[in-house]
Amino acid sequence: QVQVVESGGGLVQPGGSLRLSCVASGRISSPYRMGWYRQAPGQERELIAYIASTGATSYIDSVKGRFTISRDDAKNTGYLQMNNLKPEDTAVYYCCVKFVYWGQGIQVTVSS
Repeated sequence: QVQVVESGGGLVQPGGSLRLSCVASGRISSPYRMGWYRQAPGQERELIAYIASTGATSYIDSVKGRFTISRDDAKNTGYLQMNNLKPEDTAVYYCCVKFVYWGQGIQVTVSS
């Protein structure tokens, strides 16, 4: 049994920053691969950032250069640092560990 919990979302003005956290607990050992997804109203859930167990990372073009995914293996915690946020980044953000274990999702709203 693995539990995944996201935190750090909220309301931010355009150009602002947020850092999302994703804590995995239970029967899981590091390092593990994980991804951050988001789902905007009326749209499908999409993978926006990924970190492999090796630490290699990848991003979709729309967040490249603005978002950074990282992981602290000692804490079983992943992060998504989001800078220069735009209104189109507004969505529910989900963390997924090993492409199996999902968090409950957290709202990020970018608005003035």
